[in-house]
Amino acid sequence: MNQQAFRTIPSVHKLLESPEISQLMTMYPRQVVVNILREVLENIRQSLVCKTDTLHRHDNSRGTSLNPPFTKGGMNEEERGNSGKEKEEKGEGSDQLKAIDLTPGRISCLVQQVLRQKFNGIGYAVNATGIILHTGLGRSPLADTAAEQIADIVKGYCTLEIERLTGRRGSRYQGIEKLVCMITGAESALVVNNNAAAVLLALDTIARGKEVIISRSELVEIGGSFRMPDVMSRSGACLVEVGTTNKTYLSDYSNAITEHTGLILKVHQSNFKIIGFTKSVDLKDLASLGKTHTIPVVYDLGSGAFVDLHKFGLPYEPTVQEAIKAGTDIVTFSTDKLLGGPQGGIIAGKKKWIDLLKKNPLTRALRVGKLTVAALEATLRLYLEEDRALKEIPTLKMMVTPPEIVEARCKRLTDSIRQETKAFLNISLLDGASEMGGGSLPGEVIPTKRISLHSETLHAEELAARLRSNTPPIFTRIERNCVIMDMRTVSDTEIDIIATALEKVSSQE
Repeated sequence: MNQQAFRTIPSVHKLLESPEISQLMTMYPRQVVVNILREVLENIRQSLVCKTDTLHRHDNSRGTSLNPPFTKGGMNEEERGNSGKEKEEKGEGSDQLKAIDLTPGRISCLVQQVLRQKFNGIGYAVNATGIILHTGLGRSPLADTAAEQIADIVKGYCTLEIERLTGRRGSRYQGIEKLVCMITGAESALVVNNNAAAVLLALDTIARGKEVIISRSELVEIGGSFRMPDVMSRSGACLVEVGTTNKTYLSDYSNAITEHTGLILKVHQSNFKIIGFTKSVDLKDLASLGKTHTIPVVYDLGSGAFVDLHKFGLPYEPTVQEAIKAGTDIVTFSTDKLLGGPQGGIIAGKKKWIDLLKKNPLTRALRVGKLTVAALEATLRLYLEEDRALKEIPTLKMMVTPPEIVEARCKRLTDSIRQETKAFLNISLLDGASEMGGGSLPGEVIPTKRISLHSETLHAEELAARLRSNTPPIFTRIERNCVIMDMRTVSDTEIDIIATALEKVSSQE
């Protein structure tokens, strides 16, 4: 074992005095930096052991010779597998060990990598994937007015549950309830932390210990393996399936009604489609059936559209207003999908049923905080004028932006990039399709324009990884060894961020 190589590893004390490591301690607690520094140095020692052992064993097998992240340069897998024996035969083993970069600057980079991994929390990111409601990236970005409302109330105290005029205790849902009723025509409304909670609360309140009739084709599974039968079981309700996978008639519901029926549940197929030889029951007919038998009808609408998307050339999506007008007793929907607000779930409908839900102890457990209330109120106010909602709610704006506007955004990006970077990345403009994502408009795409990046010397996976490591991280897609950026989901203010990141990537080569 080459002891001289180990003696070149700087001590923790010496590194702590270096400007590079000292700078880290202005951003992180000193003891945290010290602990991670020791961890990095130990990893270096272990890698040196492996490398030295490899050189002494004359081992040519693939993957045995290590190329740790602190060495200068790099080798591909085949070179790593065959280089150990050849280099030792030529007397190059000691030279390879000497090539290790143990400068404070390089070690500081390794420490920073570990710090980012350990302290990798939520942060601002650029979405260049073309998936508008990207669940991993937080689904709907908020309108400026919603962000401003949040910033305003976090400065100090706020009027969350107090009435200004009387000074008496109020309800945190009052503002949201009034806005939802004005927009949708519902008699009453309630907000909880997501749509799954909304469905659970409705079932637990109205149908605990009773039967719930639902079409077999609507026993959906949402993200995270949460299935409708499981939610129903947790609520204490008894599932009664009717119809077949592809066809359900009104008579199927009618024949299943008994003295034990608690409610009829209809679930919008918002994250999948059944096409071909199909039949489903119109919501208005189902509401009429429920009224005849004095059985409440609950509609899990899911995506929660307030705007008729069909008039903008997008696929038809049932709106909350249509569901309320059809006579549905309760409609539940998400607030961070097509509505374009923060995460939450709204329950809207007949006052007699909503009042029961408000009294359920689960409501307390499922309630939202002041930040959600502030952002949701601000978002709902924009819907009082549809034109304003389309202009100011990012989700809606991205959906209705014409391809030519997206193309102009692509050109602004390419025009701001230097020729040297363009030569390195081989930038081209392509036609493409954006997706809604987030369990909305399944199978539907929106025509768009995309930028393709290809490098002869840098693999697409590595290029995408470097863009993700940027501050802020930039998320893209990979197709046929090219990095693809869909500019539909990139705002005008983010063009310079991407251009700077690409310049940085090219300068590293």
